[in-house]
Amino acid sequence: MMLTEVTGVPDAALPVQALKDHLRLGSGFAMAPDQDGLLQSHLRAALAAIEARTGKAIFERSFRLVLEDWRDPAEQPLPVAPVGLIEAVVLVDAAGGETVLAPAGWRLIEDRHRPRLAGRGTALPPVPAEGRVEVLFDAGFGTDWADIPADLRQAVLLLAADYYEHRHEAAASAGLPAAVAVLIEGWRQVRILGGGRR
Repeated sequence: MMLTEVTGVPDAALPVQALKDHLRLGSGFAMAPDQDGLLQSHLRAALAAIEARTGKAIFERSFRLVLEDWRDPAEQPLPVAPVGLIEAVVLVDAAGGETVLAPAGWRLIEDRHRPRLAGRGTALPPVPAEGRVEVLFDAGFGTDWADIPADLRQAVLLLAADYYEHRHEAAASAGLPAAVAVLIEGWRQVRILGGGRR
């Protein structure tokens, strides 16, 4: 399995002003333009850390999932949530020939923790021998900061602020601050039977 982020989070979407407000940075700080880049880097690090621990895409963006075979012919779990749209399902044979599957043959099963791709009335089609299947989908809570659940927004700001406040320390802590861990606990994915069907 290989998951690739097709589109990233633009700088303009990052809540730089919200982080400044959280840190209570005054007008003198705003006069240093290079500091915005520093805050953006801490926000991106915080987003990545929280996404890794929750299995959630916070900002909406596009992903490509490449598989050598389905985990289960009945339904394929998608490795990130929430998924709002499956753009395409493409079978690729050993020679590189592509077959785009008709949307009438598959459906998205939405789930807070484990969305799934399933066949519609039948199993998913077999993957070509020595080939692969590519699933293109959009995942995330929204493109705007306001679209993101309040507890996740607060967790991002707290963690980014922690990174900022400890930026000069030689070694950063490997764990999350306790307040951040509490905020994201309800979003953490509970793995059952290795992430199979529940």
